[in-house]
Amino acid sequence: MTKVTPIASYLRQTNSAEQELYDYLMHAVQSHTPDELLQEFKQFLLEGRQAPTPELHQALITILKTPGVEEDFKFILNRCCHIIINRWQIHPQLQKSIPRLVELFDSIPPPSLSTPRLTKLHRQLVADFSTSEQYLTLQRLARVVEDDDSKKKFTWNDQSVSVGQLIQRYPYLYEHCLLSEDSSFEHQQTVRQVQARIQRAFELDLSKYVMYQVRLAQLARRKHSIQDAKQMLQGVQNPTLLTERELGTALKYFVGKPERGHSYRDLSQYFLRRTTEILSYEDFKHELFSYLISSVDQKYGKLQFNQRLYQKLQTMLPNYDHQKPNELLMMRTASQLLNYLIVESPQRPEHYVFVDMITNLGPTVTVALLLKLVLMCGKAKPHLERRFSILFSHYESQSQEGVPWLIKSLENLHIALSVHFGDADVSFLKQIM
Repeated sequence: MTKVTPIASYLRQTNSAEQELYDYLMHAVQSHTPDELLQEFKQFLLEGRQAPTPELHQALITILKTPGVEEDFKFILNRCCHIIINRWQIHPQLQKSIPRLVELFDSIPPPSLSTPRLTKLHRQLVADFSTSEQYLTLQRLARVVEDDDSKKKFTWNDQSVSVGQLIQRYPYLYEHCLLSEDSSFEHQQTVRQVQARIQRAFELDLSKYVMYQVRLAQLARRKHSIQDAKQMLQGVQNPTLLTERELGTALKYFVGKPERGHSYRDLSQYFLRRTTEILSYEDFKHELFSYLISSVDQKYGKLQFNQRLYQKLQTMLPNYDHQKPNELLMMRTASQLLNYLIVESPQRPEHYVFVDMITNLGPTVTVALLLKLVLMCGKAKPHLERRFSILFSHYESQSQEGVPWLIKSLENLHIALSVHFGDADVSFLKQIM
């Protein structure tokens, strides 16, 4: 059977039987309590019994008898779930029911020998859905909503916490980790609303933390004692999973002027001004190489990194070497470099260069190098976020203590993007730099 592509999943026609299910759910999600709807959803759509009406029973039978249902049912069931989620998400008091909806798939009874053939098929299709990419995105969304509702905070002492359980912390991953190939426009809007809310909360927490640190430093200077200063101020919690020292280093890099008295934004603007004078793509690649390696420790760069980066750039899009660089060429170059420096794709998940950079440069400097690329070409930012979502998915089931380099990289990137592309107000940090 032909695999349904992302485009095909959008274009597949909704038949009248499917529409009956969707219409029923759109009405029920407004008229039923969450408890009532969850029970009805489980009995009817997951177990195939006790249909709310004879018409809905017949609609389900029609769907199960439709050719291609083995491939299409996951899209149908996914849409059913999202009709409910989209409605519950806009009501804070109902959001806590979203994880309960997702958990229903954990308790579907297997069919018995006496179970009718169509019911067996139905149960099998539900079981198949629970191993699909669609269901994985539902689980991630449930974690985001659950953690946001409980204001749960993870620390390095939570040894059993998996990487996947930390998804709520990284809104820049949501569009890649919480949306599947058949996500409706309404669901995309839901995810973006959740993303905006959690991102705003982090930026506010980061701003409060930085303001506290600035006031603490200023007061400590006057009192000549950090302990006396701490007793005079109400403490503000570190909003990241980095240590105080690691967070301080990250802020110095992403807010301060770490390279010869220049900030990364200053350097990117200077580089972009120079590119207007460059006549060939070949010369642009030379300039880009110099722009990037200024962040790299000389000792590490001389080992092999600089040479390999230079060779990678020289062999990139050679047919354009004699053309004047333009925005499209810059975006393609940045995207290919991000593939090389981080990871190429889920099908080719090798990331040796990235791990080697973190091992030798540390996560903050590594993220700073990537930041320079997206400051040079803002349209490559989604591509950067996609690379990190591939790593996140690759290590999703591992404990965070097993991949501390990944967690520290995710945290550093969140800070860097919040400072340079968000609304985090950390300008007052410059008072003590």
